[in-house]
Amino acid sequence: MNQPVSHHPTHEHDHDHGHDHQGHDHGGHGHSHASPGGSCCSTRAAAPAFVQLTDKASDGARLSRFRIDAMDCPTEQTLIQDKLGKLAGIEQLEFNLINRILGVRHTLDDTASIVRAIDSLGMKAEPLADADDGSASAPGAHKTRWRPLVLSGLAAIAAEVVHFSGLAPEWLVAALALAAILGCGLGTYKKGWIALKNRNLNINALMSIAVTGAVLIGQWPEAAMVMVLFTLAEVIEARSLDRARNAISGLMQLAPDMATVQQADGQWREVEVREVAIGARVRVRPGERIGLDGEVVEGQSSVDQAPITGESLPVEKGLGDKLFAGTINQAGALEYRVTAGAGQSTLARIIKAVEQAQGARAPTQRFVDQFSRVYTPAVFAIALAVALIPPLFMAGAWFDWVYRALVLLVVACPCALVISTPVTIVSGLAAAARKGILIKGGIYLEGGRKLDYLALDKTGTITHGKPVQTDFTLLDSRFDSRAQALAASLGERSDHPVSHAIAQYGREQNIALSPVSEFAALAGRGVRGEIDGEVYHLGNHRLVEELGLCSPALEAQLDRLERQGKTVVLLLDRSGPLALFAVADTVKDSSRQAIAELHELGIKTLMLTGDNPHTAQAIAAQVGIDRAEGNLLPADKLKSIEDLYAQGHRVGMVGDGINDAPALARAEIGFAMAAAGTDTAIETADVALMDDDLRKIPAFVRLSRQSAAILIQNIVLALGVKAIFLAVTFAGLATLWMAVFADMGVSLLVVFNGLRLLRQ
Repeated sequence: MNQPVSHHPTHEHDHDHGHDHQGHDHGGHGHSHASPGGSCCSTRAAAPAFVQLTDKASDGARLSRFRIDAMDCPTEQTLIQDKLGKLAGIEQLEFNLINRILGVRHTLDDTASIVRAIDSLGMKAEPLADADDGSASAPGAHKTRWRPLVLSGLAAIAAEVVHFSGLAPEWLVAALALAAILGCGLGTYKKGWIALKNRNLNINALMSIAVTGAVLIGQWPEAAMVMVLFTLAEVIEARSLDRARNAISGLMQLAPDMATVQQADGQWREVEVREVAIGARVRVRPGERIGLDGEVVEGQSSVDQAPITGESLPVEKGLGDKLFAGTINQAGALEYRVTAGAGQSTLARIIKAVEQAQGARAPTQRFVDQFSRVYTPAVFAIALAVALIPPLFMAGAWFDWVYRALVLLVVACPCALVISTPVTIVSGLAAAARKGILIKGGIYLEGGRKLDYLALDKTGTITHGKPVQTDFTLLDSRFDSRAQALAASLGERSDHPVSHAIAQYGREQNIALSPVSEFAALAGRGVRGEIDGEVYHLGNHRLVEELGLCSPALEAQLDRLERQGKTVVLLLDRSGPLALFAVADTVKDSSRQAIAELHELGIKTLMLTGDNPHTAQAIAAQVGIDRAEGNLLPADKLKSIEDLYAQGHRVGMVGDGINDAPALARAEIGFAMAAAGTDTAIETADVALMDDDLRKIPAFVRLSRQSAAILIQNIVLALGVKAIFLAVTFAGLATLWMAVFADMGVSLLVVFNGLRLLRQ
């Protein structure tokens, strides 16, 4: 038997190939974090989600959290990081740009100095209660003050009309233009000044310089139109990005705020879900959403679990079955016992995992960040050279070359490029979560397209994982009535499905179980225990061989059953085999379809199991798997993955999230099956499938390929427009308003292109 081993795979994937897994920190330690929102242009575009400011953590450090509504893109994140990094006593910063939450680990007596520092950046920090991690309430959407923007737009248009008509004095043109600039651009100037004070060339600083320069050379109408277009584009962009943000925060709305809870006196009362204790009894009526994770104690119903698992059909629920917060009770009334608080429900863990997922950056995002750090200062230096060199050394006209330099400043901002990756990644993560596919970071979303080989565990992955005992053969007549009881007693202590099948058969036959002492699980072989002073083993063919208790006659019996696709285990004592048990598992219909879809995607398949080779081959043939290997210990499965890597393959591994830890950790992407409600799977897998449907893996691969295609489209579009405008600017054909229109227009295009993933 393939006995489970503890699964705590740790791999960081901060590399392209993903082989040297060193510390599976999905919270984002050491990864850069770029999240959508506002106009995300910065010379240091995407700072890490977790920023360690000191080499050693203090024992007395505490974590304080703040909601900062203005912190929604790497521009603000970089400013905050630089500012707070200068304060003594601050050890670590934790940025959650999705919820606009800043976590500060510090040794300060109070947080007043932190609030003041953030206030000095033009942002307001609202301290949160210690228990509030920001996940309980979604951040509000951008609030737009349309009246000043509309009036500014009218003033800018009037300035253009008056200027071109020549019917009014120039001072009137200047007055209209100044009114337009001040009406909508004061916020930009304020942010730009703060950025410049902190030596940060973000979009607000570049736009402030460009508009001011246009005013100084007398281009009043154009300066006004540039500021209005920029402000309008930022508003549209922010509201568009709220769609990606809301795709995540919308998950928070799945669970209701109130639940009907039984009180100590037996009465039922509406209570806020966050106040409901573990163990409380909750009633849910037909049509209501289930508020908390729990276990059914009374009633029967069908439950729509699509919000959590992505299952298309309702699931029947009865006594003892699990319920998940956010799912919908359909047919009958249910009463359940709460098994997890509101903050620890499966839904809450999904939300937290998706929010933290952006910390594991995709390779494309790393490229964008590195490119942006070089691109903006380089173009800024070129703009200065364009403004100064031709007039000073080439007898060029100051007006013409300064104007071209101002156009270059607008082109210098890599907004479209910086924003193209995070909005696509967030949209992909949200679309996957709605399908019941929990992806632990952009690096895995992008990496899925590269897989060309998928290794799969058998039990619970390809099969239902609930085998039943089909055969029993007594091998030692001394144990005619005791063999089944001994095997069932050992099987009851094991957590392997094959052992469970033998124990379940014993329970169904009302066989009395015996106490087991000195119990031990033998990984990949079986179990050992002491009953009534005698040591017994319950294990597979490998264990019998290792104990030296096999024989040709026994081999023949094993071979016959194994060729039928059955798993055979034996009960043994010191003298030899006492009884033989065969169990059979059934293949999921979804497994056949999933393997066919994987083959259509060009991905080869390999089954790795601790079961015997005959059973492995029989199961593989049923579902169409390319190759199967049996009698594997966890270390053997790891070696199989290593061998595939040595052949140049990019390998994924599918398991149950607890078993097969070495192979899952070594694989490029580890997939956990049957993850709903399993803490270990959600916390350790690279991709957790929220039900046991293997068809979600080809769906993940298709989503990964589409996401990668959109990322490439966005990068080509952003860089292509930049290149064209640089050439047009040097030729003297570009104007300021054209540059703003093109720059912000491309930003909007890449945003809308990325948001297409939400329709998946």
